[in-house]
Amino acid sequence: MDEDERTGQARGRLTIFFGYAAGVGKTYAMLQEAHEQLDHGVDVVVGYVEPHARPETLKLLDGLPVIPVKTIEYHGIELAEFDLDAALERHPQVLIVDELAHTNADGWRNKKRYQDVEELLQAGIDVYTTVNVQHIESLNDVISGATKQKVRETVPDYIFDRADAMKVVDVEPDELLSRLAEGKIYQPERAQVATENFFTRENLRILRESALREAASRLTHVNEARRVPEQTNAKLMVYIDASASAAKCIRWTSRVAEAMLVPWVAVYVEEKDQDLLSAEDRKYKTDNIALAERLGAEVVTLSGVDVPEVLAEYARASGITSVVVSKSHQRPFRSDFADHLLSLLPSMEIHFIPDDGRPIRPYRFVPDEPFAFSWACVAKMLIALAVATGVSYGLSVAGLGDQNIIMVYILSVIIISRITTGYIYGIIASLIGVVAFNFIFVDPVYTFGVIAPGYPITLGIMLGMALLTSTLTARVKRQARLAAKREQRTQILYEIGKALLATEGRDNIVKVTNNYLVRLFGRSVVFYDDMAEPPHMQEATGEHPDFLLTDSEKAVANWCFVNQKMAGSGTPTLAGAGAMYFPVVSRGVSRGVIGISCERTRPSTFSRFFIETIITQVAMALERQLLVDGQQHPVSAAAS
Repeated sequence: MDEDERTGQARGRLTIFFGYAAGVGKTYAMLQEAHEQLDHGVDVVVGYVEPHARPETLKLLDGLPVIPVKTIEYHGIELAEFDLDAALERHPQVLIVDELAHTNADGWRNKKRYQDVEELLQAGIDVYTTVNVQHIESLNDVISGATKQKVRETVPDYIFDRADAMKVVDVEPDELLSRLAEGKIYQPERAQVATENFFTRENLRILRESALREAASRLTHVNEARRVPEQTNAKLMVYIDASASAAKCIRWTSRVAEAMLVPWVAVYVEEKDQDLLSAEDRKYKTDNIALAERLGAEVVTLSGVDVPEVLAEYARASGITSVVVSKSHQRPFRSDFADHLLSLLPSMEIHFIPDDGRPIRPYRFVPDEPFAFSWACVAKMLIALAVATGVSYGLSVAGLGDQNIIMVYILSVIIISRITTGYIYGIIASLIGVVAFNFIFVDPVYTFGVIAPGYPITLGIMLGMALLTSTLTARVKRQARLAAKREQRTQILYEIGKALLATEGRDNIVKVTNNYLVRLFGRSVVFYDDMAEPPHMQEATGEHPDFLLTDSEKAVANWCFVNQKMAGSGTPTLAGAGAMYFPVVSRGVSRGVIGISCERTRPSTFSRFFIETIITQVAMALERQLLVDGQQHPVSAAAS
């Protein structure tokens, strides 16, 4: 066993039996290895083996200790799942856990089985498991595109990177098809469907080639990493947005970064208020950011109206050498995204990844500011137009020309866009201004008839200029609002850092932290600075956070403390909890756990990032306090 760098305790070894399709013999080889270990006196236990209709495989279970599965009823069907708690309590030397990519039933502690395996490894238990090449997250798009079969269950690449051993189990595709025809893999009726869909000779050839290439690539990667810790100064950046095509870019970048042994960053740009995103776009955004995190990216959230400008500025400032974007980034009435980005980064490698072939969603205009009818805004618009009309009438009487009157109306539109909320009032004012100019100042006056040949063109230009200035004014307002939000976030982080720096004592650090979190997010907060002691809770107005002190919530916090991972509501682990729990980690050691109430809603993706940034400062403050306590009370500090 290796020693876990985070906790200092012995970490279990992970052995993956790797293949390219069901039936190649992964489980069979894994159980054979288990028998060999058992014969050598190793404490080997079967935690879970997928029920197979394969007599040879089932026979190998004879003689091996088995942990009974845990059953759960789901939509009238009884499901058998791996009993993680029983395995942790039994704590064998080696545990057999089949089907690493499996998704657990709803209500289980972890959403995915690979998370169960991570807990077992953390507890110092060696694990044998199985997985196929199509379940590797970064290869999902490549294999789905080649085989025309979408694989839903995936395993993050870092699981394979951390595996201590990968044993490739391989057979010829023709032999696998023979096994399928003989009923050694599936029942006859299911085998027929499999032959017509996934188990075609061409698909098996592609899968086998991918599996062998992946195994060779990872072996090369391990050897290269051992020889040369850092081969290049390259750094990749992928732009992700709220679209389906971004997932393909993320996976492509992950594969390239893995092959080149270089770090990579996933950048999300807030173009508008995130509350204006549709439910579908919010889901894509959340899924894409979660995918980038699972694949090992550093996720950065920026804000700005001109996305290429924001990406170029960040790339130049962060030492990025290659940028990856989707080729489908194109919107009506805007300059081409690709050309704009190329012009801003002429000396940088830019990779444009085509979309995955699915129909692109039709472009839907969503206003940058929500429209809410307001009598106050209507009054401001009418007063501004009335003043513009009065001034224009005076200019007309003075004989100062129509062009000056046009400019007065355009100025009024700019003012209206500035003093009202949203685009709509500026657009309505543009239309009213054109109509008023035509009715009052164009001969014949007080009619909508136009005699002069050039006036229709004048009216069209006036309308276009008014609409353009209204839109640009609203955009400037949005830029100013985003800039104000960025400044506010920076100021908040500065204030928190300054307050924590001036605070002495663990209890005071906890109190300051809770005060800021409750004030910033309007949610109740619970802070465990020592899992053996009662937590510190601060209630937010309008909430009833007594549930945060229940034993079930404390169990979630304890899991978060031990495993140093987020848990609770909105996470893949213990999602039924009433709060989202964040570990406070310093120098690889857990210093506490902070729980944010999700009584009303879950924190947004950005709020979560912001909380994590604050927690980093809290961890530094607690570490500093620990050092101070160590100088004042060296014996007790050493004991802690």
